[in-house]
Amino acid sequence: MTPADRPTSPLRPVTRPRLYEQVAQQILDWVRESGLQVGDRLPPERELATRLGVSRATVSQALVAMEVVGVVAVRHGDGAVLVESSGTSKVVEALRRHAQRLPDIIEAREALESKLAGLAAVRRTEEDLARIDKALAVMAADIEAGGRGVDGDELFHAAVTSAGHSALLQRLMGEISDLVKETRIESLSQPDRPAESLAGHRRIAAAIRDRDAAGATAAMSDHVERVSDVALLRD
Repeated sequence: MTPADRPTSPLRPVTRPRLYEQVAQQILDWVRESGLQVGDRLPPERELATRLGVSRATVSQALVAMEVVGVVAVRHGDGAVLVESSGTSKVVEALRRHAQRLPDIIEAREALESKLAGLAAVRRTEEDLARIDKALAVMAADIEAGGRGVDGDELFHAAVTSAGHSALLQRLMGEISDLVKETRIESLSQPDRPAESLAGHRRIAAAIRDRDAAGATAAMSDHVERVSDVALLRD
């Protein structure tokens, strides 16, 4: 048997680490070497960017990705706080898995939520409208205070899902809720995205209030498409 005839493992393309992955890895290495513990705060983004020799936007992207996989929590006024001290290789692998599944999550979300918005316009009750309005108020107040509006965003989409009064679709949304939360954090961390997302919510809410099923479906589809433009997919 010649070397060419011997069975071999398939060759795979070499994966080049993305810049935000490299930055996340260096931050985690520094965390370990510095002896930081869960609950400790990381240096500000500007300081990390200067130390690492990269843009602040890249540092922000790395921190958001680390937040999505549960390594840090980014709190308004406090910066990034360490909540998990996993090994570097485990975290970087989690970052890659997250980026790879984003397109599928977005596709499923658009299909389910657009349908639910249309149903909500037909089936909503006054109680449903009150929940939607409350969610909008929570998100607006958080954004006005300098936050990202993550909790209000989650409340709004949950209220629209409930207003659709479809037990099966609601259960399907529950199945992907954790994955949708990943995209929510990633999306609302983009510059100017919280205000844009809030405006999209208001258009959806107006169509639901007017019992405009086609308008609600289109507004939700447009909203999901807009907020799905995230840095991890453009990198």
